[in-house]
Amino acid sequence: MIIRVVLPFHLRTLANLTGEVRLEVVDPVTLGSVLDALEAVYPMLRGTIRDHVTLKRRPFVRYFACKEDLSLEPPDFKLPDAVTSGVEPFLIIGAIAGG
Repeated sequence: MIIRVVLPFHLRTLANLTGEVRLEVVDPVTLGSVLDALEAVYPMLRGTIRDHVTLKRRPFVRYFACKEDLSLEPPDFKLPDAVTSGVEPFLIIGAIAGG
């Protein structure tokens, strides 16, 4: 399956990308399998989205799909059909903090 992934500007710059990424991911398409595929194709992103060792999401990085925040879902969470069919993108967002 081809999954559309939208990265924040700084990660697109690091990976030398100009637009969204299209990744081939085998079924079942889970949060973890998409991130694994992204890091396999763009190894320079390893450690920027998830920790190298624990593979836990980095602070200030959020995951969204179909207007839903998936940031706290486990790696085996299946992505919505709209994402797996390519209708909707999977978004990786750099969160902003402060007050």
